[in-house]
Amino acid sequence: MPAVTADTLTLPRLSGPSPSDTERPVRSITTGPSGFEGEGFPVVRAFAGVSARDLDPFVHMDQMGEVDYQPGEPRGTDWHPHRGFETVTYMIDGRFAHQDSHGGGGMITDGATQWMTAGAGILHIETPPAELVESGGLFHGIQLWVNLPKKHKFAAPRYQAIEGGQVRLLASADVGALVRVIAGDIETAAARYSGPGATYTPITLAHATIAPGAALNLPWNRDFNALVYVLSGRGAVGPVGHPIHQGQLAVLGPGDRVSVTAEPTQDSHRPALEVLLLGGRPIREPVFQYGPFVMNSKSELIEAVEDFQAGRFGTVPPGALMPHRPR
Repeated sequence: MPAVTADTLTLPRLSGPSPSDTERPVRSITTGPSGFEGEGFPVVRAFAGVSARDLDPFVHMDQMGEVDYQPGEPRGTDWHPHRGFETVTYMIDGRFAHQDSHGGGGMITDGATQWMTAGAGILHIETPPAELVESGGLFHGIQLWVNLPKKHKFAAPRYQAIEGGQVRLLASADVGALVRVIAGDIETAAARYSGPGATYTPITLAHATIAPGAALNLPWNRDFNALVYVLSGRGAVGPVGHPIHQGQLAVLGPGDRVSVTAEPTQDSHRPALEVLLLGGRPIREPVFQYGPFVMNSKSELIEAVEDFQAGRFGTVPPGALMPHRPR
């Protein structure tokens, strides 16, 4: 980790705060429990125990791995439905193959992101490729669910393949942190830096690597909420330096900027602090969720189940990807 790197000395630098800027305070820090998803791959439930109000417009997030699989061990998902939101799969290490019932698909690998708008309804599968199953290897990524507002719940399904080399790269003011902007904007007084992901719901999603002892202080849209999730390492977050470590999520209060600092000493196998920075404009609409369906009412959930059972989400294409199961 991480897959996409760069010499921070060559990148645009984020400017420091102005005298009128305020740093976002820490409202809560929670530790995600471990579990299993799909055919049995390990995950950390990053949003567990956090109120939906604090997460809006996000619904769910899993940290997949980090795990170093032995040959024959890698797992994925089987074909399954979604409606009413967008799934974002960001691969930090390893490879995941995707295919859906509307023609989207491809290999997500080493810093790439798949952005799938389920909208009105879709079937898809995510599974490690056969060669990874045979060889084993490192597997680490994130899956994030971004809610859709009522006016876009039944949008036509859409697939975006964002390669690692397409993300916007920035450096912190002290050049000790590398920021990868995947979607949304980070705007300073001098410039606006935009990620390649196209979203229905206004959000910002970025992955930062912060060297031991370095600090990241970046501007954040006042209209957005702000979340900091630690993928790896140890550090501190917020104006008074609340300690935070791997598997923990910080929910921040209002303000103009987000600040994260890496501890001077990190574990030998985790040389830097790795954090996911995310936030968006809250939708503030009713959320009714039943498994892979995220709607605005119970009746819409019933309709989603009925439409799925009636085959209205599409069909699994001939010769489709299938999960790899031990024989």
